[in-house]
Amino acid sequence: MDIKDIPSGESWACRFKTTTFLDTNGQPVAARNLALGQAHPGTPGVYTSIGVIQVRDLDNQRVQLQCVDSLAQFTVSFEDCWDVDTIEWTKE
Repeated sequence: MDIKDIPSGESWACRFKTTTFLDTNGQPVAARNLALGQAHPGTPGVYTSIGVIQVRDLDNQRVQLQCVDSLAQFTVSFEDCWDVDTIEWTKE
């Protein structure tokens, strides 16, 4: 399924890639309250994961995703998303 064709009101997810700051294990690092001139704790790299689609911007061809592994939010272009599929929510 193409992201553009997803019906509104349904839960979907996809695999995605983005460039972000990563720790030594390849996981995203969020820097909070950095002082001017202070080094970021991570190094730039490509991060690949699965994300739940939260918002689609059809005009700019971007989606906001929440990563299922890190729980971080990312905004990526449609071209950096693949394997789009529905979500089956279950209780644990």
